Amino acid sequence: MKIGLDVMGGDFAPDAIIEGAVDSLPQLSADDDLVLIGDESSIIKKLKELGCEPSRFKIVHTSQVIEMGDVPAKAYSQKPDSSIAVGYRMLMEKQIDGFCSAGNTGAMLVGASYTVNVIPGVLRPALATIVPSVSDRNSVILDVGLNPDCKPDVLLQYGILGSLFAQYVLEIENQRVKLLNIGEE
Repeated sequence: MKIGLDVMGGDFAPDAIIEGAVDSLPQLSADDDLVLIGDESSIIKKLKELGCEPSRFKIVHTSQVIEMGDVPAKAYSQKPDSSIAVGYRMLMEKQIDGFCSAGNTGAMLVGASYTVNVIPGVLRPALATIVPSVSDRNSVILDVGLNPDCKPDVLLQYGILGSLFAQYVLEIENQRVKLLNIGEE
C-alpha cells in the first residue's frame, strides 16, 4: 500500500510529520510505501538530520502550501502545486492508495470533494475519528472540528453514517448514536 503524507500541513510541519514518518518505518510491511509530499529540500534536510536515508521514501516536490488561515476552496484552486492538491491528484490518478494531512481541514474536505467525490445522497461530508476506550469498545465521532452550524437533517445523516461506519468498519453491533456539541446546536 502506498500512503501519501502531506509533510507541509499542521503544527510544527514539516519536522513533526517527517519525524512521525521515520518513526513509522519499523511498523510498515515490505509492501508498504510512504510518499512524502512537500518541499523536497526541507524533507531531505530533515531526513539527514534524523540519520534516515532519503531513499527509504518516495519524495514528491511541491512548491506551494495551503496555510491554516487560507480560505479552503480558494486556496485549493489557487495553489495547484500545494502539498494537499498534489496529494489528492496523486490519489485520483491512483499513484497512491491513501492520503493524509494534518493541515487545513477545510482544504482537505474540498480536495476530497473535488477528486474522490462524495457518495450520492450524502448532504455534507464529515470527517471522522476513532476514539479508543479501555473497554475495547471503540467509538467513532463524526464532523470533528469542521461544521459548527449543521442543520438537523445533516446531523441525522451523520448519525446514520457513523452508525454504518461503526457496524461495518469497527464491527460494533447495536450501535448507540449520541450528540456531542459545542453549545450552538
